[in-house]
Amino acid sequence: MSDFPTLETPRLQLREIVTADAPALLAIHSNKQAMQWFGMDPITEIAQAQALVDTFAESRTQPNSGIRWGIQDKAHDELLGNCGLFKWNRQWKSCSLGFALGQPAWGKGIMSEALQAMLVWSFEQMQLHRIEATVHPQNQACLKLLERLGFVQEGRLRQAGFWLGEHQDLLQLSLLRAEFEPSPISAF
Repeated sequence: MSDFPTLETPRLQLREIVTADAPALLAIHSNKQAMQWFGMDPITEIAQAQALVDTFAESRTQPNSGIRWGIQDKAHDELLGNCGLFKWNRQWKSCSLGFALGQPAWGKGIMSEALQAMLVWSFEQMQLHRIEATVHPQNQACLKLLERLGFVQEGRLRQAGFWLGEHQDLLQLSLLRAEFEPSPISAF
């Protein structure tokens, strides 16, 4: 992954996250309601948002690299959220999935559209066989989204996460390449 892959959908552009996105990342990742499920404490300062930009950029150069896209509304040029893959095990052809969406974009099908594009790209370009996701059991919106995309629940990881001062159970889900059926929206 030398050049950053930009992906397009009818409404969205998935693009590299840059320094100018730090204020939008702060707005998304400082929201306590959204971050209760994300796996990290909410951030509170612009320097923490800049550190996220740096972390996302550096993840592409790590041995078990990853990639994180900014989700931008093409009509308004605003960053709505982010999504990506991490813990890429090339030998096993597997990755983990992560995403966050700003509260103003909730309930509009934005993340479904973005993830469809990302999944098509990852199965084709990264030649993945399996994509994993871990989700807090009470995050019903996320669970429903992943199940609509074809992810299957595999089990509960007891107290596998720690954020907001508590150990958190997580549900393990996965999607296999043979199970993935892109919806018409991903045929762009």
